[in-house]
Amino acid sequence: MHQVLCKALIGALWMLVLMPLAAVAEGPMPHQYSNIFDPVSVTGHQIKDISWFVIGICALIFLITQGILLWCILKFRARPGDDGRDPPQIYGSTPVEVAWTIVPMIIVVVLFLATARTIAEIQIEEPPEEALVVDVVGHRWWWEFKYPEYGITTANELHIPTSTPENWRPTFLRLLSQDVIHSFWVPRLGGKSDVVPNKENWLWYDTPTAGMYLGQCAEYCGTQHAHMLLRVYVHTPDEFAVWVADQQKADVEDPKVAAGRELFQKTACINCHTLGGTVANGTYGPDLSHFMSRKTLGAGVALNTPENLRAWIEDPQALKPGCRMPNMKLTELEVDHIVDYLLTLQ
Repeated sequence: MHQVLCKALIGALWMLVLMPLAAVAEGPMPHQYSNIFDPVSVTGHQIKDISWFVIGICALIFLITQGILLWCILKFRARPGDDGRDPPQIYGSTPVEVAWTIVPMIIVVVLFLATARTIAEIQIEEPPEEALVVDVVGHRWWWEFKYPEYGITTANELHIPTSTPENWRPTFLRLLSQDVIHSFWVPRLGGKSDVVPNKENWLWYDTPTAGMYLGQCAEYCGTQHAHMLLRVYVHTPDEFAVWVADQQKADVEDPKVAAGRELFQKTACINCHTLGGTVANGTYGPDLSHFMSRKTLGAGVALNTPENLRAWIEDPQALKPGCRMPNMKLTELEVDHIVDYLLTLQ
């Protein structure tokens, strides 16, 4: 009994005190952390509101039940002079039984209706004409983003425009899977949705706040599930137009890295990756066009720096054990050529 009571008290303390304090404590980093209680999108605010509503009802139930329990403990505790016999027992009480049947039923119905209303408001699967539609494909263990409207394909970093009442342009994500079940989740932008093979699910974001927001796969999908991260960059409309224009440009060919370009096209890299302007047209790995415009490697496993890139080319398994990219057994000179070439893909 004491253990159950302690666990219940700790749970209530977390919900009512520590969780809000943690959200406040993280406040100085507005775009660098994940917190569903500090949303920046329409759907995120709806989810936060229903979450606090449910937590409030559960907290009220907890306080009432624990209050009754504490009252019983104090009122009927053993006292000096008791003869040790049990107090008079009551077998059956119609008012009590009606109360503990009707009240929970009302609570369940209220929670059901509130949740169903929120789900109906955010579960939209028909993008309006103004929407930006992005195809999201989950792979083990990275994310692929395709922009049919612009002919752009990138990986692990989603770029979307802000959406305001004056310039309304929500982003609708068509969620697809290449292999197993994944789950797409960016806590500050809204809910999460499973990414299921042979099934099309949808999420949509509508946020006026530019910035970078962290996300991850929220469904265990294998060895490197924990390193299947993603970043969402929300740009102003002008910044988004610049990003689109940059991605649509052809990568500039630098004669100084011709050796690396030639080596890239002679290795098995071209069987897994696509790279504009080359013979590489593989779809098993991420599209490497404008590769150096991305901030991370391996779906967030490391920052995309020359040092980390070299380590990744030398032995991907050292950074991300179990990933699908093999060790190509390149010589140091060959690694130098490949790295020098990839660094030009801006």
